[in-house]
Amino acid sequence: MPVITKIGRQKNNNERYNLYLDEKYAFSVDEAVLIKYQLTKGRVIEDFTIDEIVFDDEVRKAYNKAINFLSYRMRSEHEVKQKLLQSEFGEAVILEAVRKLYEHGFLNDESFTKALVATQKKNSKKGPAAIKQELKKKGIEKELQEEVLKTYSEEEQLSIARTLTEKIINQNDSKTPRQIKQKVQDVLQRKGYNFTIISQAIDSFELEKNEEEWLEIIEGQGDKIWRKYASKYSSYDLRRRVKQALYQKGFPAEHIDLYIEKKELEQQDE
Repeated sequence: MPVITKIGRQKNNNERYNLYLDEKYAFSVDEAVLIKYQLTKGRVIEDFTIDEIVFDDEVRKAYNKAINFLSYRMRSEHEVKQKLLQSEFGEAVILEAVRKLYEHGFLNDESFTKALVATQKKNSKKGPAAIKQELKKKGIEKELQEEVLKTYSEEEQLSIARTLTEKIINQNDSKTPRQIKQKVQDVLQRKGYNFTIISQAIDSFELEKNEEEWLEIIEGQGDKIWRKYASKYSSYDLRRRVKQALYQKGFPAEHIDLYIEKKELEQQDE
């Protein structure tokens, strides 16, 4: 039977040791595995014990790899498994390493899911649908997804949606109510809010413009449209295309007519 004839600490890793059986290098092990199996010089090792030692050492390497991966931020079980698979650990080794991670409190999908939902709400202002997609990517089971997302109340969703809506309105004060509404709908839909929440958030704000505001925004948007078409069209065609473009942006017909009349008068004076 093979005998340990030499044990040497590795130069590049003080926590790993090279083992020599019958004067020949056999394998290396982590310090924890060395202690667990009481591996000392002169000890006789049976073949089946070597397999156990090598397996345990692989588990230890996978475990340490996972700990390092988890040191940057919380991860789901799926993410950890994928990382270890990429590092070419075997399935049995990964399962045992994951079991130990759960046992020692380094891995917990329920805690991870709750933390991710809280972060997505607070930092990214996301709604349930978008968060659910994130959880799916992380490999969280459907039942756990639904259980944790139940805690995301409609009141909380509406509060966050209103905050986003107010920000969008303030950033787009030179747009028509129709343009602002469309912008809010697009953003909140991408954020994962449903139609009811989006509608309630929009209805919380007065989007209508007064006369002075209408004149100001039609000047800004209208002049760009006028320049665009004036280089290609004239008279009736120019008037029709500008009118159509402004109408699609949500400008009232009376303001469009007044604006076009003003532009045509300016052209005559040139």
